[in-house]
Amino acid sequence: MLIRLEHIEKTYGTADHPVPVLHDVNFAMHEGEYYAIMGPSGSGKSTLMNILGYLDTPTKGTYYFEDVDNSRASDTKMARIRNEKIGFVFQSFHLLQRRRAWENVALPLMYGDVPKRERRERAEQALLEVGLKDRMDFYPTQLSGGQCQRVAIARAICTRPKLLLADEPTGALDSKSGQQIMDIFDALHARGMSIIMITHEHAVAERAQRMMHIYDGVLSGGDPV
Repeated sequence: MLIRLEHIEKTYGTADHPVPVLHDVNFAMHEGEYYAIMGPSGSGKSTLMNILGYLDTPTKGTYYFEDVDNSRASDTKMARIRNEKIGFVFQSFHLLQRRRAWENVALPLMYGDVPKRERRERAEQALLEVGLKDRMDFYPTQLSGGQCQRVAIARAICTRPKLLLADEPTGALDSKSGQQIMDIFDALHARGMSIIMITHEHAVAERAQRMMHIYDGVLSGGDPV
């Protein structure tokens, strides 16, 4: 079992003015599976993604990753899990404009103290996997939106993570570029990558093995715990 969420709740605000966002979320995911989460704006899907990626902690409940409860781990431990075990792809790419494609890809490896020569080699391999080996030395301003997203995917997979989290990965792209991105996700899943993707596009969500829905903080459609 890669992921198990048990009775996850998230509330913001104060004790006098609580703002509940997630309500009793339960689901399990095995390694190598591909899930999509759909939901309208304000439904809680980004909050759930942040908890899955150790960017936030639940108010209540337990989150097991590889059968270990890290629900309330220290900031240092959460940072290590993010760097070593989870890859992130966001709608807005988050590339550094003054760094070349391979340097952007290698950033997580630098934070993980990987030697420079190995960083370059692994970045090159990741860019090859997303079809951009010939753009290694290009800057983000020299790339199209679809190419920038492919660089972002290469950055997410260069650490060889256990889980890939994608938040609206096609949201800022035209249909052709979006199709190319989804083809890459299909190929990664075929090689055994575990993927959870947030999207508002039904056609995109249908590419996953399983589609889940979240409304008003309530998740449905996943494997029960």
